[in-house]
Amino acid sequence: MIPLSLLGLGAAGIGYASVIERNRFRLRRFDVPVLAPGQRPVRILHLSDLHLTPRRRMLINWVRSLGALRPDLVVNTGDSIAHPDAVPALLHALEPLLKRPGLFVYGSNDLYAPRPKNPARYLWRTSKGDITRQHVPSLPWKELGAAMEAEGWLDMNNRTARIKVGDLDVAVGGIHDSHIDLDRYDLIAGPAPADADLRLGVMHSPEPRNLSRFAADGYQLLLAGHTHGGQICIPFYGALVTNCGIDRARAKGLHRHDGAWLHVSAGLGTSPYAPARFACHPEASLLTLVPRRS
Repeated sequence: MIPLSLLGLGAAGIGYASVIERNRFRLRRFDVPVLAPGQRPVRILHLSDLHLTPRRRMLINWVRSLGALRPDLVVNTGDSIAHPDAVPALLHALEPLLKRPGLFVYGSNDLYAPRPKNPARYLWRTSKGDITRQHVPSLPWKELGAAMEAEGWLDMNNRTARIKVGDLDVAVGGIHDSHIDLDRYDLIAGPAPADADLRLGVMHSPEPRNLSRFAADGYQLLLAGHTHGGQICIPFYGALVTNCGIDRARAKGLHRHDGAWLHVSAGLGTSPYAPARFACHPEASLLTLVPRRS
């Protein structure tokens, strides 16, 4: 028999992961030395993986508080909703930020609602097969995108754009979610404009094949989400899995990839059917882009 002390410890761990850490939101800050010497710093707020349901009041209110940061650009790398009625709640959460310049891509869970499943399966397989078996979208992704576009945010799913961010002329390339095979990098392929002050690539899932193509085309900063930072991590070891092709060491945070800077957000939410985080706090990130060191 399992000792009662171990059962009690396990119950305490589950309670902590599902009640406390899941709602202990953090803002991470990084300086990214990606600008040319002499350029003024700009700040990008990176949001990802809210997986929002209408009743997540603590998450909604915390995201609203980020409006006080007044970022130069907001980038949402997808999986924003997890319920058919979540779009109004998301717009309420984002309201202070929708007044800032912004752009977005979709994640698989913006199209397909999560389903109950054994979360332990992530230890030996990704969730890709589960999602691709759903042939008809069950979430209001068109309404979601139209609402953000109506506020001036740019839809960057398999698209390129040229935007002004602070004093910077920024070339942006974005792709749809590779986790459901909707990424079409060929539609944006080719050298990013060399005369731009910054070349920014955005995607939901940080698949190495796409990261390498962005870097080869000259994109200097790549933003992605999807991994949840591992969601359930082991202290001093890190993520057990990433649910995609990226290695565990880069499941979250700021790293390099083929000469480009890569930031992977651990995200702010969880699936409603796996509402727990352990040693992996929900997060948003404020990236301050600064001049490169000479």
